[in-house]
Amino acid sequence: MADLNGKKIAFLATDMVEQVELTEPWNAVAAAGGEPELVSLEAGEIQGFNHYDKADTFHVDRTVGDVTADAYDGLVIPGGVGNPDTMRMDEDALRFVREFAQSGKPMGVICHAPWMLVEADVVRGRTLTSFWSIKTDVRNAGGDWVDEQVVVDGSLVTSRYPKDIPAFNERLIEVIERAPVGAVG
Repeated sequence: MADLNGKKIAFLATDMVEQVELTEPWNAVAAAGGEPELVSLEAGEIQGFNHYDKADTFHVDRTVGDVTADAYDGLVIPGGVGNPDTMRMDEDALRFVREFAQSGKPMGVICHAPWMLVEADVVRGRTLTSFWSIKTDVRNAGGDWVDEQVVVDGSLVTSRYPKDIPAFNERLIEVIERAPVGAVG
């Protein structure tokens, strides 16, 4: 059984997050003993979506302008079209993603969320997957895009869409579990 006790995992999301891509990995991290924390662009709440329909709202624990990767043991970026499209225009969100990429700490990125990696310029030389509609963006940014359920490239775990979430969660938890608490690299 996975043990993430003592590990704090940031979930970076904003309005229009694909709800299941936030809640299912969140629940998997919590069930394994990890401490998930919602980091967003602004304080308050964010609006989840079930594809194009409004769903639940979620309380923001911290704003991205007030945190650094040093405070966390891992990062999860859920998808949805609007969520990463909005966040990739925010310099603090991009800085946060770059910090994780440079630290080598675990990152789980699903669906359209690899747009954040593209915009942060951290996909060059990496193998990853995403929702099919952004594969050209990943390739143009220097990434090796593959069509697989889940791809692990070092500490980076990527997946395509909600049907892949069980496999994504399993691999994400494995990668986070192997990483030392609070360690860089």
